[in-house]
Amino acid sequence: MEREAVLVGIDVGTSKVCALIGEVARDGTLTIVGKGVVPASGLRKAVVVNIDQTVRSISGAVDHAERLSGYQIDRAFVGVGGQNVESQNSRGAVAVTGHQREVTREDVDRALEVARAVSIPSNREVLHVLPRGFIVDGQEGVKDPLGMSAVRLEIETHIVTAGATAVRNLAKCVQAANVKIDELVASSLASAETVLSETERELGVAVADIGAGTIDLALFLDGSPFKTVVLPVGGNNVTNDLAIGLKTSLQVAEELKIQHGSCDLSTVIGDESISVSTLGEAAGRTVSRIDVCRIIEARMREVFEMMAAEIKAAGEGMLPAGLVLTGGGSQLEGAAALGREVLNMPVRVAGPTDVGGLTDNILNPAYSTAIGLLYWGAKGLEAGASGPYPSTPAGGLPGRVRDALRNLFP
Repeated sequence: MEREAVLVGIDVGTSKVCALIGEVARDGTLTIVGKGVVPASGLRKAVVVNIDQTVRSISGAVDHAERLSGYQIDRAFVGVGGQNVESQNSRGAVAVTGHQREVTREDVDRALEVARAVSIPSNREVLHVLPRGFIVDGQEGVKDPLGMSAVRLEIETHIVTAGATAVRNLAKCVQAANVKIDELVASSLASAETVLSETERELGVAVADIGAGTIDLALFLDGSPFKTVVLPVGGNNVTNDLAIGLKTSLQVAEELKIQHGSCDLSTVIGDESISVSTLGEAAGRTVSRIDVCRIIEARMREVFEMMAAEIKAAGEGMLPAGLVLTGGGSQLEGAAALGREVLNMPVRVAGPTDVGGLTDNILNPAYSTAIGLLYWGAKGLEAGASGPYPSTPAGGLPGRVRDALRNLFP
């Protein structure tokens, strides 16, 4: 990159809003210079349900990050989650019209326009149109077709959409906090930037960002995503089950989950007991740890079964590199072991690495999306485009896609 850049990522989640300011050096290394993390209010399952409260949460996080860094935040990459994020794959084919039938940028642009012209309901907003690869006269697996002789050019794209009202409400909240949006990025794709290696993406891998209210799931193959979906469950469901099962408050249930919880029952000694305060009981009482872990294990098993159904629907045996868990909910003890048992594939828990600067407390899986947003922006700078893939920001500007494609190819 010619210049160093300062980028901002804002992850608006169910339980917390995190704003990070990062400096990207010429060699692509990322240094966090400002961070603000505040409890989120006004959101339910990562969707805005109260504008004023959400604006306050975003402003609070931005304010903290600005004070730490000395920078003024005026624009940011913003993560989009929530159950309304969906995806579909689309192909566009055109006849090559260039001189001597060589593929030109115009041919690629036209193929992309055709692929993008799938019918998307008016209540949905396009977040990304990501080229997955090209087919030149039936030859699959072409990454860059420019200059190739061909009669017919096909492009495969992955289109990620979200509910239009949810996207507009989120955008409205960010703008009300005096921040312009560089790009709205699906949270699972942002997290993938932080925790997946290039080899895993090529082989076939899934990333599941387990948040408080939702799980953002993205499946990759041949280096690019082919399925993006959000499951309407998260860490809060485990907490709720504990509160009901043990007749205690949500706050106590959350503490029990974090401090004593495990998804791996084989590691729990049968007669361990924990003292808890229960609703309406001043004296408190003790519960057996095995009971706590049984409740957690039952709910987490259900969560992994939901992931298994999505992975199976996408095609058996597509993910030899397995599943990478990230997000705050992935930090439950024994999560990877239970995942391996239910899914019958490699499962690991991963958080951000190779980040410098103010990293206290944020080099853990709960911050994968926020740090991933900075990486997404940095990749876009490198490509001179609006993201690591030519991708349309909310508002659906085909021009941005065209510009991005021009920058995709040297």
